[in-house]
Amino acid sequence: MDNAKTVDINEVMEKATLASAVFSQLSQEHTDRIVRAVYEAAFNSRVKLAKLAYEETEKGKWEDKVIKNVVATQFVYENIKDLKTVGIISDDEESGIVEIAQPIGPIFAMIPVTNPTSTVMFKILIALKTRNPIIISPTSKAIKCSTEAARICYEAALKEDAPEDCVQWLSEVSRDITHEFMIHKDLSLVLATGGAGLVHAAYSSGTPAIGVGPGNVPVFIEKSADARFAVEQVIISKTFDNSTVCASEQAIVAEQAIADEVIEQFKQQKCYFLPQEEVKALEEVAYDPKRERMNAEIVGKPASVIAKMAGIDVPDDTKLLLAPLGGVGKEYPLSGEILAPILAFYKVEGFDHAVNQCIDLNFHGGTGHTVSMYSNDEEKIKKFASVMNAGRILINTPSSQGAVGGIYNTLDPSFTLGCGSGGKNITTDNITAKHLLNIQRIARRRINRRLEHFDQNLYFDESLDTNAIEKKFNMND
Repeated sequence: MDNAKTVDINEVMEKATLASAVFSQLSQEHTDRIVRAVYEAAFNSRVKLAKLAYEETEKGKWEDKVIKNVVATQFVYENIKDLKTVGIISDDEESGIVEIAQPIGPIFAMIPVTNPTSTVMFKILIALKTRNPIIISPTSKAIKCSTEAARICYEAALKEDAPEDCVQWLSEVSRDITHEFMIHKDLSLVLATGGAGLVHAAYSSGTPAIGVGPGNVPVFIEKSADARFAVEQVIISKTFDNSTVCASEQAIVAEQAIADEVIEQFKQQKCYFLPQEEVKALEEVAYDPKRERMNAEIVGKPASVIAKMAGIDVPDDTKLLLAPLGGVGKEYPLSGEILAPILAFYKVEGFDHAVNQCIDLNFHGGTGHTVSMYSNDEEKIKKFASVMNAGRILINTPSSQGAVGGIYNTLDPSFTLGCGSGGKNITTDNITAKHLLNIQRIARRRINRRLEHFDQNLYFDESLDTNAIEKKFNMND
């Protein structure tokens, strides 16, 4: 598209609508050629785009952004490449149901500053796989790298005869522009990844939306866990891209019987426990009390840099800052989501207390998202999972990489993590291509064998009850 300084929203939508009409006529084979070409071009640009993202945002680590770009391209492509997204995708002779996949139409995709290139490539791949034009709306703090990622994908798609304007991107963004796109009559879906306000606006727009919720991930280290292993895995995750993944750990809840060993392991692995006076100093730089959320200036910064901002003296190679807290809530600012190498720490008495602490943390800004547990007690794992309001319950796994999927488990690789009703979302799934389809169903006349002797006149007999109906139709067989 022509990235003019002033966005003509109607023109962009007109182009997307025309692209949608062309896209709907493509075969599965042609669609898959386009997706393959985009994957290859995006994957081959993984290092360049990672460096560009870091240079522009100054958040995280470019080396880790390379891995994010790999997940968003190779892992996502391998996950969706064999998915049927065109025409008849299933035909069940017995039920008489035939399912036909149809594209949903133009998608407006918002991109977060924390994953400005990986999310672009991920959303473009799943949109093109389902023959949906996509409009990329980057954050103002990452326009250059996000639009470059979109450009690379679009040019690769055109080389395989993709529809003109199947990928568009905005070089100017604002709240008003975003709002006008979201309410446009020709838009089919808002794919919203970002802060709570943005996601709420998407769901309030009147256009169908798939969004995410905030993550405030508690980590329960149960007494049967291997303390050294648990701490290693938490560090692997929490230091990954300096904790810019929304599923990164936010609080350690260590059972009393293992807590001292956990603390020692963190200290041995270059993590710093703050005394109470330094906890207060860290709160003042990590949390914005006016907005009641993390301070954007510390997001994705190294632990030593954040410590220096707070006037705390730590070694330059400090990996994490841990803050022992006495409770959860607004009076404990570090008990909320902080996308930086900072962890709240709780030492608790017994399993039940630990579970309640995790529930409190989960409900303090993270319902529906992700929780983590380190344990070798299967019964405790099941009990913990049964009471947590989370779409992803990760066991003995780094939370950041585990929730995104594809590395430590077989969850669908995704950079849009649904949080279900707890996070005010429609699903708890890791969003992928299958969520971007309209499924038509041909329903042929079939007799339901359980009701093959159905006689509607029976229901006028007032003496008929449920037991008689079940016996008549053998419904309990």
